[in-house]
Amino acid sequence: MKKRFEESELIINTDGSVFHLHLLPEHLADNVILVGDPGRVPTVAKFFDSKEFEVESREFRTITGTYKGKRITVVSTGIGCDNIDIVLNELDACANIDFKTREEKDVKRSLNIVRIGTCGGLQPYTPEGTFIASVKSVGFDGLLNFYAGRNEVCDLDFEAAFIRHMGWTGNTCIAHPYVIDADAELINRVAGDDMVRGVTIACGGFFGPQGRELRIPLADPKQNEKIMAFEHNGMRITNFEMEGSAVAGLSRLMGHKAMTCCMVIANRVAGRANPNYKNSIETLIELVLDRL
Repeated sequence: MKKRFEESELIINTDGSVFHLHLLPEHLADNVILVGDPGRVPTVAKFFDSKEFEVESREFRTITGTYKGKRITVVSTGIGCDNIDIVLNELDACANIDFKTREEKDVKRSLNIVRIGTCGGLQPYTPEGTFIASVKSVGFDGLLNFYAGRNEVCDLDFEAAFIRHMGWTGNTCIAHPYVIDADAELINRVAGDDMVRGVTIACGGFFGPQGRELRIPLADPKQNEKIMAFEHNGMRITNFEMEGSAVAGLSRLMGHKAMTCCMVIANRVAGRANPNYKNSIETLIELVLDRL
């Protein structure tokens, strides 16, 4: 017997669109680009040859169009893994749930999902302007821990080594971090040979969780030093951002291909930042569009 999704679990608007995104299933392309800033959606879409659909609700803005014969949907998520939980679940619902019967479809649809964002570099070889493709994401947000199957899709050996290194064994105040791989085929296709293939930490905030101290002291003032020094099987943590772990983790559980590409706009080692990055990121956007 097919699973049926009650109205309280899958909220559908009166026009037949999914609750937060206001997206109809037929408006979702198989290729999806996620950006944080709603203002970046038209920046991506300006490269499209044609546009067929546009909708906006809260921080969620969507445009579907065509780029060099490829149908692509670009969606803004806002900031944080909590918003990714909304976006990924509603995109998957559009792809794999029949909104009329409220039942899971027999034939599953797999999406190609690439998040394009900005990040902070954590190594000397990731200065401002570097493009980083996240081969692995370490989730400080704890989101995936609420879903069954997280252990089956996570790199538990890497996870355990990181927890030991940070001194978090037995620390019940820290959300248990999870380590998830991006889709290997998508990484090879999009990252090419001109992006740093890195390990990215997705943080639950911009300040304390990323080791920034303003008026409130940090629980562990040496957190970033430990993170920068961590090495496992020849891999080091390359950058901080705030969404990639949830994108990779939920996609893996749902059967979609996903990865994150970020441009470094601040290097935490050097203490430098470039707030005027908006023109530079268009190069990354065009690279992803060509390779998706």
